[in-house]
Amino acid sequence: MDRQIVYPGSIPLDTDLLNVQRNTMVALGYLAQAVLGTTSVADGLVCGPTQPASMSVSVGPGSMTQFGAIDTLPYGSLSALPTAPLVRMGINTGSTIFSFVPPPSAGQIINYLIQASLLEADGGATVLPYYNAAMPGQPFSGAGNNGAAQMTLRQQSVQLAVKASAPLAAGSLSLPPVDAGWIGLYVITVACGQTVLAAGNITTLPTAPFLNWKMPQLTPGTHNLAVFRPNNQGNWAVPAGVGALRVRVWAGGGAGGGGLGGAGGGGAGGGYSEGYYLVSPGQTFAVVVGNGGIGASNVSAQASSFGGLASTVGGAAGSGGSSGGVGLGAGAGGAGGSSGLSVAGSAGGDALNLGSVFLSGAGGGSFGGAGGLAVGGAGTASVNGRNGIAPGSGGSGGIGGGAGGQGAPGLVLVEW
Repeated sequence: MDRQIVYPGSIPLDTDLLNVQRNTMVALGYLAQAVLGTTSVADGLVCGPTQPASMSVSVGPGSMTQFGAIDTLPYGSLSALPTAPLVRMGINTGSTIFSFVPPPSAGQIINYLIQASLLEADGGATVLPYYNAAMPGQPFSGAGNNGAAQMTLRQQSVQLAVKASAPLAAGSLSLPPVDAGWIGLYVITVACGQTVLAAGNITTLPTAPFLNWKMPQLTPGTHNLAVFRPNNQGNWAVPAGVGALRVRVWAGGGAGGGGLGGAGGGGAGGGYSEGYYLVSPGQTFAVVVGNGGIGASNVSAQASSFGGLASTVGGAAGSGGSSGGVGLGAGAGGAGGSSGLSVAGSAGGDALNLGSVFLSGAGGGSFGGAGGLAVGGAGTASVNGRNGIAPGSGGSGGIGGGAGGQGAPGLVLVEW
């Protein structure tokens, strides 16, 4: 930040004080730009019904930043800087009251738009005393003793204005357009015959650039985790203040093949998907978590998904054995489907006939999950396959009359 230098005995200049104030404004403007960027940001300016209730609303104290120039007009004795860019802040320390008139005809409404813009204006007009060299004890009234008032304050505030739509049919969402250089904040909907306004008549525009959170609410990195399994899948809403998510999705694993007098092959692991996604607070996503396959019931492994952002496919089941024969393991498992990382599940293992002993096919692993281990048995002994280990791994095949192991269920993890 630039700072003025003064010296003992030097004649004080008005520009010494003016430059201090301008330099401070420039420093704060660049700090605001580093934190908030160059797009407009509003804070406070809360709109609510008046108390007691009436046909008016109150917009409370608050501030708004807006990108512009340092000074479009001369600042005292300092020249204008109309092309030097700066993020400036307007501040309202008091409330602003707006009153509204209902439409004249039954079944009609009027949508009133409250919009805002940064206003810079000079005020504080005062007749200032000036030094009179001829009679130092009797100052001049105004510059050159002209008696004229001069502005003493350059104010930056939030200018608020209301625009009304034409009378509309009840339920219409039509709004008056926001003026150039202004920013829409609220819509006040007033119906015919209405005598008081309530909170339900006030809607914040989705595009209004309000700060939704402050520094103490921010947590660097990811500090929250939502875990979804088949028993708690459903809709999930993005929390307030969250703009990005890390999403990891596993599908269900495939079941192992039944022994059928021999040995069955292993089921494939389910697919995996991972990505980072930009989202908006309040946005809702459907979370689907697939179950693993069940060979004995001929149930296929199910897919998993997180809204339309990431999805995965369940692993295929291993093939069954036969009397004295062996089944093949399922091929490569289900693939992921997202704009980030996608990993297919591992293939299931083939069953083996080792003469007097059968060895079933091992289940294929998913990304981070181990498949069901192979099992062995002599002759046509009945041995069930082992289940896959969550998340999303395949089950191993069965021996003799044994059923194949179940595929492990999928999983969805959301971090923010």
